[in-house]
Parts: sequence; structure tokens; C-alpha cells
Amino acid sequence: MLGYAILFFIIALVAAVLGFGGLAGTLSGIAQILFVIFLVLFVLSLIFGRRRP
Repeated sequence: MLGYAILFFIIALVAAVLGFGGLAGTLSGIAQILFVIFLVLFVLSLIFGRRRP
């Protein structure tokens, strides 16, 4: 999921350089949402993933 967030961010940067402002904004928003979801899942896996037998 972090890979998708980075991919959308890079595509947004390229779109911004080429002058596609609306597309860059949309892709940037998607990248931010995916990054937040990744962070939440990462923290949850740190909390609940350490089960001792």
C-alpha cells in the first residue's frame, strides 16, 4: 500500500510539472489517503501483531 501511495505521489508530481493541476490535485489526495491508511494499518500491526505464545 505504501508503494501505491508513493506511485500516486510521483505521478502527481509529474502531472503538476506538465501543468495538469486538477489531475495533480486528485492524485495527491489519493496518495495522502493511501498513506494515512498505511500508517493506521502499520500501527495496528505493531500493537496487535506481537502475540507471545
